[in-house]
Amino acid sequence: MSRILQVRDLSKRFGKVVTAEDVTFSVAQGTALGIVGPNGAGKSTLLSLITGVLKSDAGSIEFNGRDVTGLSAAERTKAGIARTFQIPRPFIDMTVFENVYVGATFGGGQHGQQGYDAAARALDVTGLSHVAERPAGQLRLLDRKRLELARALATNPSLILLDEIAGGLTEKELPPLVELIRGLRDSGVTVVWIEHIVHALTAVVDELMCLAFGRVLAIGEPREVMRSPEVIEVYLGSTFDMGEAV
Repeated sequence: MSRILQVRDLSKRFGKVVTAEDVTFSVAQGTALGIVGPNGAGKSTLLSLITGVLKSDAGSIEFNGRDVTGLSAAERTKAGIARTFQIPRPFIDMTVFENVYVGATFGGGQHGQQGYDAAARALDVTGLSHVAERPAGQLRLLDRKRLELARALATNPSLILLDEIAGGLTEKELPPLVELIRGLRDSGVTVVWIEHIVHALTAVVDELMCLAFGRVLAIGEPREVMRSPEVIEVYLGSTFDMGEAV
């Protein structure tokens, strides 16, 4: 199976604070990688390095066989890398459709009918077509999460990075979101997903990676990683949800 993402020896520091140190991993095309770790482990920083929002101090990022380390965030988006953020921030006075159309045009470079079609597909995939004309500010949290995902999907990515997209949802709201992400993976979109709700991750991901202090502590089959003594030590006293898979 080909590797769509190859991260090698990626490092980043802010003054004396190390947020990534020699981070190396790869993700196979059409699979899902989950990322866990304590607060301050460098998880969100890693996504910012992959998307180009932050520039690494050292190391390289290869996407679809191409070295993208020197590309801007906009160039990486057009190459097929998309990201969602932990706290959805839609344009609240614009409609749901208009929000997604902005993603298609400014993120994906798709204009006119092409942008319209991309936005419509993203709304259909995320189950938001029925609220397309509703102001985004009126959406409940679950639908705001779906809208965040739809805006990313409208850029037509082959790799999507999810930053705690399940955060704040109730146990009742989790299953439809998990099914949506599983469906993306099954459709061929590669997923890298940071999440504190571990049972949501294990319901979807093929591999799990644990970050601690900016380093890769463990990577492999999800339940084996969570049984690792090093990972258990890092999470000792944590509030991670280790419940049954959704």
